[in-house]
Amino acid sequence: MDPTQLPKAYLCRRFTPGVEAALRQRYDLALNADDSILPPGRIIDNARGAQTLFVSATETIDADVLRALAPALKHVATLSVGYDHIDMDAARALGIQVLNTPDVLSDACAEIALMLMLNACRRGHEADRMVRGGQWPGWSPTQLLGKGLTGRRLVIFGMGRIGQAIAARARPFGLEIHYHNRRRLPPQLEAGAIYHDSLERALEAADVLVIAAPGSPGLKGVINASRLARLPGGAVVVNISRGDLIVDDALIGALRSGRVFAAGLDVFANEPDIDPRYRALDNVFLTPHIGSATQETRDAMGWLLIDGLDALGQGRIPRNLLS
Repeated sequence: MDPTQLPKAYLCRRFTPGVEAALRQRYDLALNADDSILPPGRIIDNARGAQTLFVSATETIDADVLRALAPALKHVATLSVGYDHIDMDAARALGIQVLNTPDVLSDACAEIALMLMLNACRRGHEADRMVRGGQWPGWSPTQLLGKGLTGRRLVIFGMGRIGQAIAARARPFGLEIHYHNRRRLPPQLEAGAIYHDSLERALEAADVLVIAAPGSPGLKGVINASRLARLPGGAVVVNISRGDLIVDDALIGALRSGRVFAAGLDVFANEPDIDPRYRALDNVFLTPHIGSATQETRDAMGWLLIDGLDALGQGRIPRNLLS
């Protein structure tokens, strides 16, 4: 087809090469070549006239952006499970359809959760730095003593598909699985995990806490000082959800005091401008929001958006349509 006859689309962040090639076949595609995080005003300027806007969790697609790009804009396709960065009420009011990428990243995110948990419990940052820095004096019976997993209680806050994938991988380590969710799972999905109907009671059981709840404005700051104080002494905290679910002052204070033994964090408030105090803590293992960062997963996420948009063009309702 003549490229000038293709519908216009704008790509806010670079996708994998195979996905971008497929987009070029379907759209008159303009893109953010340097892959920088675009502020709302730049998105408006760059995407005028686009029928489809491809975004990720790093873009703020608020009502002003949607109104400025309407009525030409028909679809927003986000390379993420979460969609709290999109004003869904404004999208619905303007008749703009929003698609996301559920399910396909559960395994990759669960793997990162286990990596963070293991490195936090076994002092991975300190161990790596000791060897790389030439500071290792040799083996010692009491060197870098960490926490074993067998027999400990793992509490998963958010037992959706990702939380269930974490539980499935954690059981072979000998962890007792507990969880808190908005609703209790049916027995076949619970798979023996112990349900807590309140977050407070769940935290009291958490030798290891893994935060896998979906990001939402209502959960901002949910892990605060009073809730961290409910954890058993020497607990480990892991976050793969959204950075702003944790109050940084509270977690940093607990890490400094030893009330929390260690943390593994893949997400942060105000990414990439994280609280600099984390960098100075030996008992934190940090990764740069790479939960879904495998080639296979990012390809699958991109194709889920493409297939969903293709379905809409054919008059079908895709499973990843949010509005």
